[in-house]
Amino acid sequence: MTTAKAADININLSDSKYYFNRELSWLEFNRRVLQEALDERTPLLERLKFMAIFSSNLDEFFMVRVAGLKQQVEAGVTKLSLDGRTPAQQLEEIGKVLRPIVMKQHQFFQQVLIPELAKNNIHILNYVDLNQEQRTYLRDFFEEHIFPVLTPLAVDPSHPFPYISNLSLNLAVIVKDPDIEEELFARIKIPKVLPRFIPLPEELGQRAKKQKAVWTGIPIEQLITHNLESLFPGMNIQECYSFRVTRNADLAVEEDEADDLLLAIEKELQKRRMGGSAVRLEIQASTPKELRSTIMRELSLEENDVYDIDGLLSLGDLMFFMGLPLPSLKDQPWSSVIPSRVERLQNVEDGQDFLKMIREGDLLVHHPYHSFSGTVQRFITEAARDPKVLAIKMTLYRTSGDSPIIKTLIEAAENGKQVVALVELKARFDEENNIIWARKLEQSGVHVVYGLVGLKTHTKITLIVRQEDSKIRRYVHIGTGNYNPKTARLYTDLGLFSCQEDLGADLTDLFNFLTGYSRQKSYRKMLVAPVNLRDRMIEMIQREIDHSRNGGKGRIVAKMNSLVDGQVIATLYEASQAGVEIDLIIRGICCLRPGIKGISDNIRVISIIGRFLEHSRIFYFHNRGEEEIYIGSADWMTRNLSRRVEAVAPIESPNLAKDLQEILGIMLADNRQAWELKSDGTYVQRKPTADAQAHSTHNTLMDIAKSSVKNS
Repeated sequence: MTTAKAADININLSDSKYYFNRELSWLEFNRRVLQEALDERTPLLERLKFMAIFSSNLDEFFMVRVAGLKQQVEAGVTKLSLDGRTPAQQLEEIGKVLRPIVMKQHQFFQQVLIPELAKNNIHILNYVDLNQEQRTYLRDFFEEHIFPVLTPLAVDPSHPFPYISNLSLNLAVIVKDPDIEEELFARIKIPKVLPRFIPLPEELGQRAKKQKAVWTGIPIEQLITHNLESLFPGMNIQECYSFRVTRNADLAVEEDEADDLLLAIEKELQKRRMGGSAVRLEIQASTPKELRSTIMRELSLEENDVYDIDGLLSLGDLMFFMGLPLPSLKDQPWSSVIPSRVERLQNVEDGQDFLKMIREGDLLVHHPYHSFSGTVQRFITEAARDPKVLAIKMTLYRTSGDSPIIKTLIEAAENGKQVVALVELKARFDEENNIIWARKLEQSGVHVVYGLVGLKTHTKITLIVRQEDSKIRRYVHIGTGNYNPKTARLYTDLGLFSCQEDLGADLTDLFNFLTGYSRQKSYRKMLVAPVNLRDRMIEMIQREIDHSRNGGKGRIVAKMNSLVDGQVIATLYEASQAGVEIDLIIRGICCLRPGIKGISDNIRVISIIGRFLEHSRIFYFHNRGEEEIYIGSADWMTRNLSRRVEAVAPIESPNLAKDLQEILGIMLADNRQAWELKSDGTYVQRKPTADAQAHSTHNTLMDIAKSSVKNS
C-alpha cells in the first residue's frame, strides 16, 4: 500500500474507508443483472433469462464465496477485508443486502412477468386454477411419468433425517396416520431427470384473444403436491412445502501432497457430489415455524442462512422458456461475421491460407462479433493438417464437452505432430469435464500437462511451430477468453494472431515454464503473471503519474471483469491525486471507490451489462503520446496478479491499437447498457435524454461488424 500527500494532509491510502467490500460489490453486480429482467426495454423471454442468470449466479456465490466466509468464521479467522470487515460481519451484511433483492426478484416474477407471459400466450398456471379436464390429464401424466421416479423418505426414530443434495428441489410433507393420530414428517426429492415445468397438450391449453396458447403448464412441484395420496396411501396429507439447499462446493486440493493431481481432483469431485456443509436454505415463506426450525436444525443452519421465498423456488430453471419458438420475444438473432481479411482467403486461388495471412500482418478478432469457428478454430485446424507444422501447444482452461478444438488436437497428434495441451483441472465447476477431455487427449498421444503447483493456469494462448524453408517460424494466438465455441457466442473476448518473433519466443519460454523446470524471470514483450505482470502494470501507472506531475498529460483506460487488488487500487488513487485522468470499465466487482475528493476525483468507473457478457481485458496508457495498449487474460485481482499464470500482450500495430481505442470509446459513450459507480457504492444506470439517441455498446459493435462485411 501507499501513503501519499494531498492538499498538505497526509492521507493513508490503505485506510479501509477508501475501499468497497468485494462480496457486497459482487452483489451489486448481480443486482445489475437482475435489473435487465426488470427493465421493460428488455424482450420478455430475455427478461426470464436474466432472472435465471441472477439465480444461477447466486447459487455459485453461496457455494464458493459464502461457503468460504463460513469456513473462516468456523476456523476463528478475524482477518479484515480491504474495507475493514471480519468474515462474520461480511456474512451478516450479505444477508441484509441480499434479502430485499431476492424478495424483489420473486415479487416481480409473480406480479409482473407471469401476467406479461400470459398476455403473450405463455401460461404458467397454479394447480388450483386448473379445470377438471386439465387436472385429469395431469393426474394421468403424474401416475405414468412422475410417480414411478419419486422416492418418499420418512423421518422418524428409525429413519434419520435424509441427506439433502446440493441445489436439489425438495418437498417437506406432513402426513397424519389415522390409526394413531400422529403427525409424521417425510421428504421427497424432485429428481433433476424430471422436467421442472410440465406442459399441457395444445387442446387443453389456455386461450387468449381467441388464440391458442404457445405453452401452458405448471411447475412440477405443484403437480406432485396435489397427488401426494399416491405416495402416502392410507395417510391423511396435512401440509406440503418446498425447500432447496445450497452446499459448499469449492474444491480443496493439497497439491503439494498429491502425487497425481488428476486423481486428487477426482476424489475431491466425489466429495463435492456428496456435498459439503449446507450454507443456505431457501424455503417456502408459508412453511410453519416448527417445520422450518426442524429443517434448519438438521442442516446446522442459522437464521441468517435462511431465505423465505414467496413463490417459485429455483428460478434458474426459467432458462427453459428461452427454448420456446418465439423470436419476437427475444433479442434479434446475431450471426458472427468473418473478418474481411479472413473472408478474402476463401476467394483466392493462389493457395493463400490463414498462416500466410498472419505473415502479412497481425490480426485482431473480437468475439462474438467475429466468428470463433472462422478464426480461432480455423487457425488450429489448418495447423493440424499442415504438413509443415511441427508442433501445436495450447492452454485449455474451460472448453465445451463436444469441443472441435479437442478433436482437432487429437487429429494433429494422429498426424504425427508434437501436441501439448495444458489442461487446467482446477477451473471451478469445469473440473470433471476437463478430466474427461484430458484422458481422451492422453490416449491419442497428446502431451497433457496439468499446470503448476500452487498456481492456476488461466492464460489463453496457442503456439504453432512451422518449418518454413530453412528456418522455423512461430505463430501465436493470445486471447482474453477460453477456447470454447459455445461461450464465444455469448462472451465478448479479444484475440491477437501474430508471428512476431518476440511474441513467439515469449510463448515458447512460457510453455517451457508451464511444462518443465524453468525460473524464467523476464520476457521480451509479454507481461506474465506471477512473474512480471504486477510490477509492469504498477510501473505503467506510475509512469502516467510522472508524466502528469511533470506537466504532461496522464491518461489511463482499463477494461476488465473485476478490480480488487489493494496495491493496484492504491496506485490508481495516487495517479488520480497527481491529475491522471482514469476511466475504468469494470463489469463485476470493483473495490475502488471513485469520486472521493482529494483521493479519486479523476477516476470514473462504469459497468456494461447487456445481452453479451463482457469478458475482454484491455489496458490503455497514454505514455505522453507514445500510446501503449494491451489485451490479455488477467484482471487486476490479487489472484490474477499473484496466484495464477496469466499472459498479457502489447498490441503494436497502429491500426489494431486504433480499433481497441474505438471499442473503449464506444463503451465510455454508452448511455443504454452502462452503469456509473458512485462514491457511496451505488450504481446509476445511464439513460439517454429525451432528445438524445440511445447508444448501446453491443448494438453499436454488431452494426460495425455487419458494416465491415458489407464494405469488404
